[in-house]
Amino acid sequence: MSERWTPDGWRAKPVLQVPDYPDAKALADVEAQLATFPPLVFAGEARNLKKALGRVAKGEAFLLQGGDCSESFAEHGANNIRDFFRVFLQMAIVLTYAGALPVVKVGRIAGQFAKPRSSPMEKFNGVELPSYRGDIVNDIAFTPEARTPDPRRQIEAYRQSAATLNLLRAFAKGGYASVDNVHQWMLESVKGSPQSRRYMDLADRISEALDFMRACGLNFAVDSNLGVTDFYTSHEALLLGYEQAFTRVDSTSGSYYATSGHMIWIGDRTRQLDHGHVEYFRGIKNPIGLKCGPSLKADELLKLIDVLNPENEPGRLTLISRFGADKVGDHLPQLVRAVKREGHTVVWSCDPMHGNTITSTSGYKTRPFDRILSEVKSFFTVHAAEGTHAGGVHLEMTGQDVTECIGGARAITDEDLNDRYHTVCDPRLNAEQSIDMAFLIAELLKRERGDKMQPMPTAAGL
Repeated sequence: MSERWTPDGWRAKPVLQVPDYPDAKALADVEAQLATFPPLVFAGEARNLKKALGRVAKGEAFLLQGGDCSESFAEHGANNIRDFFRVFLQMAIVLTYAGALPVVKVGRIAGQFAKPRSSPMEKFNGVELPSYRGDIVNDIAFTPEARTPDPRRQIEAYRQSAATLNLLRAFAKGGYASVDNVHQWMLESVKGSPQSRRYMDLADRISEALDFMRACGLNFAVDSNLGVTDFYTSHEALLLGYEQAFTRVDSTSGSYYATSGHMIWIGDRTRQLDHGHVEYFRGIKNPIGLKCGPSLKADELLKLIDVLNPENEPGRLTLISRFGADKVGDHLPQLVRAVKREGHTVVWSCDPMHGNTITSTSGYKTRPFDRILSEVKSFFTVHAAEGTHAGGVHLEMTGQDVTECIGGARAITDEDLNDRYHTVCDPRLNAEQSIDMAFLIAELLKRERGDKMQPMPTAAGL
């Protein structure tokens, strides 16, 4: 690849998963307008995330990344954002306390609007229309007007992202995320669940520890380490024109940053070495992710790492494996060995969602909880065998009381899917299943660290 990089250099390369916009001028006008808008995130925040991920790469922290499969314009609202954040905080506190590791919190939110599709067209009742590619591109309704890609949707996606970020920052820094509120994070829909008692027992222990620390003269004001949290945003950067519009030069370093989100990633369908997505990503300084599916070979991965992280910078590159419970043992070990052999410093994260999607007997696309957990367990087993760090998980989840994934503590069945199947694209873990998953992953973390005793929470750990 050429050493010289520009934000628009990707346009000279092949690009997959591009919507077929009928009006090229309208698209160009929208992209030009977006380029004048304020950034959604700032370079300094992205650098802070990169430092935190550097600790994950060294085994000194754990990455929790999760959120909607695809954000919806219709479901955008303060309550949904709050409920998602509450579940995320509960998961993080479970992982932190049980695993005795700081948790780096990264949401699939405030930008996760575009979705790659296996086919550009979709057929229903004999009618063929363009596939739904996320609300930033077109609408889920199966009509010619709704499915026509509309560039103006990118402006709506920006506005929704800005509003979401505003509320998330208020929650994270305004006192809501204080560990003092550990009991208040429990959602009403989860209070009667099998895991609610377990969570409340943990919350009681944390409160007792905080009371003890207060008695020693410590207080937990909003500006203390225990009163705020760092929360970052991420999304798959599928629409490169949108990303280019928000690629800005950082005034302090002179480097280019994507300001559409703190972390962005390349999907499994768009990671071709000589294509536009890799070309764009190699020039921005954000922490970035790379989805690694069953078709990825070790030599190809090493070439991608050389391009995307040539300076071997800790925290720069997160490799997100997504194989499926039945394939992870065949594919992940060879990738881990190759990366370790070459001395690359990366974060290894597990996406146990995308490789475990099935169609239920009732016709719904779903994901069995047991398969999701099985892939996570295999991920930890492989890293333990290879002497590397199982650095994180990447989940599609929601704070809503949906019935989209079967199984879990309450054993959602195929017949239950029809009750509250709300996703516009892929099935998500609901709030109860997400907390259940956090407890199960916490056990794996404890096993990895060899910790048999319950650790005392500290300011650094929480």
